[in-house]
Amino acid sequence: MTHYTIMPEEEYWAQPEVQEMYTELEMGGVLMQVRMEQGNRATIVRLLRCNLEDYLNPRLAPGQQIVYLPALFN
Repeated sequence: MTHYTIMPEEEYWAQPEVQEMYTELEMGGVLMQVRMEQGNRATIVRLLRCNLEDYLNPRLAPGQQIVYLPALFN
């Protein structure tokens, strides 16, 4: 089989990197995709379900870190 590409040969045959672990988290009525970090922190990757004005909120911008404190409900 022949495969034509403009990618360098090293990139084409390179092993895939370890994929990061993403999870969904709802905070204040905003459903977001986050990447879990060490020390109970999470980094916002993207907003999944929110109001339009939430996209303009700098606290919810992708790349912002939030403190993630899991809790048990009775």
